[in-house]
Amino acid sequence: MKAIVITKPGGTESLELLEVERPEPRGEQVRVRVRASGLNRADLMQARGSYPAPPGVPSNIPGLEFAGEVDALGPDVTGPLRIGDRVFGIVGGGGQAEYVLCHERMAVPIPSNLDFEQAAAVPEVFLTAHDALETQGGIKPGQRVLIHAVGSGVGSAALQIAHTMGCQVFGTSRTAEKLELAKELGLDVGIHSNTEDFAEAILRETGGEGVHVVIDHIGAPVLEGNLNALSTQGVLVVVGLLGGGSASVDLLQLLRKRIRLVGTTLRARPLEEKIAVTQCFAERVVPWLARGLVRPIVDRVFGLDDFRAAQARLESNRGFGKVILRF
Repeated sequence: MKAIVITKPGGTESLELLEVERPEPRGEQVRVRVRASGLNRADLMQARGSYPAPPGVPSNIPGLEFAGEVDALGPDVTGPLRIGDRVFGIVGGGGQAEYVLCHERMAVPIPSNLDFEQAAAVPEVFLTAHDALETQGGIKPGQRVLIHAVGSGVGSAALQIAHTMGCQVFGTSRTAEKLELAKELGLDVGIHSNTEDFAEAILRETGGEGVHVVIDHIGAPVLEGNLNALSTQGVLVVVGLLGGGSASVDLLQLLRKRIRLVGTTLRARPLEEKIAVTQCFAERVVPWLARGLVRPIVDRVFGLDDFRAAQARLESNRGFGKVILRF
């Protein structure tokens, strides 16, 4: 099969399109013929050697999500999946290949209204966003939420989920264009982070009360502002550290407001936890996708021969939504 292979630590120059051995499903695994795969910043980090794949998955093939058709079943598969079923899901690695293996309960049927390229834009961002908002953040309908980098893949997914739940959504971005695009998805208050203090803006808009939940992809540079922007008993959910991971914490602020600080990642979790997150997503979010209440945001689709251009597009940070690789 064809696969994107990391030949040495580095940038896009370290990636090659090569022929590798097709994997065989074992136990409760299914094999999926990948038709499209979403790209993620974790792929770039893995190529540079700073985000190694967990045990049991290909260490030299990036890719955390897939959309395709069930191609083969392992000997212990007992669920409803059949050969030819359209499925999407997340994996610990290996998604940027023509075939990928996953546990049968990690493969979710694709709603009929989505094609493979749209479906490939869903798993990583919507699973991460839903888990961060509801499971980790405990967001409730009608509450207020701040989503940093609201034009990113996870950001735009979290925005749509929160909007569908009836929450008031605040979002930050470094570009006015992304804020305007986010308003079409339900953003209530857009904050240009290069020109405005987001915490001051939120306190002004909420009469000093703040937001109940913050979904943060940035990390250190916005920590102090996050604490200021949170309401009493608010929850800060950290899902990324694009701006750095080392910062001072005002513990008095945590105590006074009784703030809860949660760090979360999907890739490093045990299989059973990933299955639980996936099944929750299938029960809660997939029906919204089928009804069009939330939708995948595709920035651009690239053919397999243009994989380096796809990676460069992702790295440029100019896109809105997901960069997709078509197989």
